[in-house]
Amino acid sequence: MGVVFGFLLPYTLILNARLQDRFNDLVFAVPTRVYARPLPIEPGAAMTPAALELELTFAGYTTSGGGQVPGSYAKDGARFTIASRGFAGPDGGELPHRIRVVLGNGQVSSLVDVENGKAMKQTHLDPARIATLYGAQQEERRIVRLDNVPPLLVSGLQAVEDRDFKNHIGLDFSAIARATVANLRAGHTVQGGSTLTQQLVRNLFLDRDQNMMRKVNEAILSLLMEAHYDKGRILEAYVNEVFLGQQGSQAVHGFAAGGEFYFGRRLEDLRPQEIALLIGMVKGPSYYDPRRYPDRALSRRNLVLQLFRDTGLMDDAAMKAAQATPLGIATNAQLPHNRFPAFMQLVRAQITADFDEAALRDGSLSIFTTLDPAAQLYTEQAIVTTAKNLGKRGDAAQAAAVVTDIATGRVLAVVGSREPGDQGFNRALDARRPIGSLVKPLVYLVALSQPSRWSLASIVDDSPINMRQPDGTPWTPRNDDREVHGQVPMVDALVHSWNLATVNLGMAVGVPRIKGFLESFGLSDVNPSPSLLLGAVDLSPFQVAQLYEYIAADGHALPLVAVRGVMDNKGQAIKRYEVKGGDGEYQTAARLTTWAMQQVVTSGTAAAIGNSALGSLHAAGKTGTSDSQRDSWFAGFTGEHLAIIWMGRDDNKPTGLYGATGSMRVWQELFRKLPTRPLSTNLGDGLEMAWVNPQTGKRTDPQCEGSRQLPFVSGYMPDQEEGCFWQRFKGMFGGGDAESAPPAPSNPTD
Repeated sequence: MGVVFGFLLPYTLILNARLQDRFNDLVFAVPTRVYARPLPIEPGAAMTPAALELELTFAGYTTSGGGQVPGSYAKDGARFTIASRGFAGPDGGELPHRIRVVLGNGQVSSLVDVENGKAMKQTHLDPARIATLYGAQQEERRIVRLDNVPPLLVSGLQAVEDRDFKNHIGLDFSAIARATVANLRAGHTVQGGSTLTQQLVRNLFLDRDQNMMRKVNEAILSLLMEAHYDKGRILEAYVNEVFLGQQGSQAVHGFAAGGEFYFGRRLEDLRPQEIALLIGMVKGPSYYDPRRYPDRALSRRNLVLQLFRDTGLMDDAAMKAAQATPLGIATNAQLPHNRFPAFMQLVRAQITADFDEAALRDGSLSIFTTLDPAAQLYTEQAIVTTAKNLGKRGDAAQAAAVVTDIATGRVLAVVGSREPGDQGFNRALDARRPIGSLVKPLVYLVALSQPSRWSLASIVDDSPINMRQPDGTPWTPRNDDREVHGQVPMVDALVHSWNLATVNLGMAVGVPRIKGFLESFGLSDVNPSPSLLLGAVDLSPFQVAQLYEYIAADGHALPLVAVRGVMDNKGQAIKRYEVKGGDGEYQTAARLTTWAMQQVVTSGTAAAIGNSALGSLHAAGKTGTSDSQRDSWFAGFTGEHLAIIWMGRDDNKPTGLYGATGSMRVWQELFRKLPTRPLSTNLGDGLEMAWVNPQTGKRTDPQCEGSRQLPFVSGYMPDQEEGCFWQRFKGMFGGGDAESAPPAPSNPTD
């Protein structure tokens, strides 16, 4: 009695309190998960077979189901049959579908619902999971309710591990006796007598040491668990808690996580033979690891299938058919891990105002982001490939990039290092570097916002400059080609990135006005000196993306966002992040700037793009190089995507790279693979074309030699007009080249 009341009873009460605390907390043990954006598919959308397969693979779709089982697809050339999983998100969701997608000419040619043969206007594939915000324990779980677990798994688990589960009190004394006899006869352990309740207790509370005290604790806790909780609650906890393997530092707990880890599919989509393998692995996840020991795993799986037949869970024909199938382990299946640290830093920065670190770690939340897996992976590959191809110049160079959706301001990709997945310094967000000539389109945009004074045909002075800055230091900028071009049309000054013309224009517009425009985007410490006009302002690639998003979005101020919404563990949206653009105050100026930047790609410093297969994109772009070639920049956008690329050295030493020889090559490599729509060549409302003499800026006749057609704000075309009578008259006397356009620079690199 003394032992009972003096030790056993108090000890049992302690264990009881520990049991209830731990068991009641199980539901809150789910880490917050982070998802990419759902993949929209609609006829006419830009898409290639390689990009679609990349998206499917990254989202965990496999070919093993042949497009019949949810989470699988089949590919026949450019024709895909996809069995989607369905999903719920902050903006709604979709039911599972079997769809047929046919691609052609870089876009979706047709989209059909396989079940009824009807054409579909649009659908979405469920988003890939890109990160998990773990607590202290690096455990991977996907909690499922018992009602959602396949009946074969529930019945099969009991048939293999604990046939008397529904009747015992936590300890099965008959099973213990049978196991003892079998082990004595064999001379070693060949059979266990533990119940599912005991196994759950071991997983939750006990270490692996084999001693008498552990056995006592296991028995007491098992009896207490059965006394407090019904069989369904215990079985549900077991299904979600059982250990099934390891990926690096991540432990795979629960059948749902195991289904993803080994087969790349959700639990409810698993086939009988796959359920049998997972149940068989309970006995020894390491020993029966199907990737390391496929023969052992196959033998164990087939034994479990035999037990399914023996207990009436399947007939003989179904058992033999299942045993004849291969293991079917998906080669690319793995637990989602934090693959994109640079993007995730942006996500955290944008949600910390609404969710603290504890809520993100322990709140069982689902965060839906704007990440585009194809854009992210292709950007990483483009940086790696370009750096390798640059040889010695690329060896010491670092890189960063930001890609956005120009229509919405959603951030599709962030790369903070030339090494994919680098957890270190995030150069895309945190590196502030001089942007060089990337500032010039913004200078010209501010000028063009005054159409009564400036147009792309306005004549600007590209002549030497010698002035003192506010700090008293002399400033004598030069053109990159070391030439002076005299009186030139504004469009040529931007297309060829002439420094002297830009400075003279900027001084006429007013440096404070340009500084104020940049500060309206939230920038601080903007350089007040005239050197600002040539890019003497330190910005991160993300800040540059915000500036260029304004131009690409047709003069609408769209804040860049990386999060679409957050849902709680009940599937309810608790926060949505919506983008609201500005009014488009400088819309016509932005359109004129875009048109001029398209000429940069056609005949200016980025002509290598226009002269390649990418010319069909009609992209708008601008190169940038800081002093002594320390920073190589390129900003370019199509009809769908904006990409900002930076290359340079962390020690700020010269790289030997111009904008056109470094970062622009990354941009080209990216858009060779990334599906995107061409940028329209239409002017849009509020603009009209007119023929002008580029040497005077006056209107002229199309047939006049050297005349050029340029866009103007409607109602602001040049009033003065001149014909080409004197041009023809001079031509009669050998002066026919008097009206020729100024020559292009000999070294168009910036």
